[in-house]
Amino acid sequence: MLSDAQWAVLEPLVEACRPKAKTFPQDLRRTLSAILWRYQNGAIWRAIPRESGPWWRAAQIFIRWSRGGVWERRLGLVQERGVQLGMVFLDGTNMRAHQKAAGAAGKGGPAAERDDREALGRSRGGYGTKACVIADGAGRANGAGRAIAFRIAPGQAHERPHALPLLDRLPDVPRWVVADRGYSSRRFRQQIAEAGAKPALPSKRNEAPVRCPDWIYVNRNIVERLWARLKEGRAVATRYEKTATSFSGILCLAATLDHLT
Repeated sequence: MLSDAQWAVLEPLVEACRPKAKTFPQDLRRTLSAILWRYQNGAIWRAIPRESGPWWRAAQIFIRWSRGGVWERRLGLVQERGVQLGMVFLDGTNMRAHQKAAGAAGKGGPAAERDDREALGRSRGGYGTKACVIADGAGRANGAGRAIAFRIAPGQAHERPHALPLLDRLPDVPRWVVADRGYSSRRFRQQIAEAGAKPALPSKRNEAPVRCPDWIYVNRNIVERLWARLKEGRAVATRYEKTATSFSGILCLAATLDHLT
């Protein structure tokens, strides 16, 4: 159950972005506690403890709010406290999909099209989803950054096509854009420079060497530690959601909690 202190922080954010229905959701604090329990434990909805209220109510509100973009708007609200753009970091990671993640309701077309639509696919790591994040270098006590935005794709997808859309989600131009050599390309460096930022991307072995300041690139562990924190929630570490919309909601929920920690 959410403590009084936690609810005091979350309640104004929830009120600011939740759908204004004719009837107020019953016992919203307890329902949000059930959603958080499920995020932390990665269980099926029916496994939510009875004291957290009806499991179907938590599932219904979570899915409805995911479709309505509520979790994403709430992440945007906590970012209004300040995003530090001295350095921003791009990184992607693969989440293995649980067997229950397959089988979303079809909207026509073969299963392969449905998987592509729901950001599911097979890579060397198995059946799963590729999640890409852009993060700032904001100062927590441990020096770890905070997620600003996400994009998801099938597990076999490359990360670089998602880089520019993520950079477009920033409120302003950063000073440095830091990423690993998987993002390396002459065209991408040029696009970063044209936007007014400086790239810190090491070159690939088959490319000519480029300038990548060590004193900047050494900070890339910030985004790796961010992923480590987000994956402490089992619903992030393993994908249980059938739809891309719901899994994006999970990522935004996790990032919001990380901002408030």
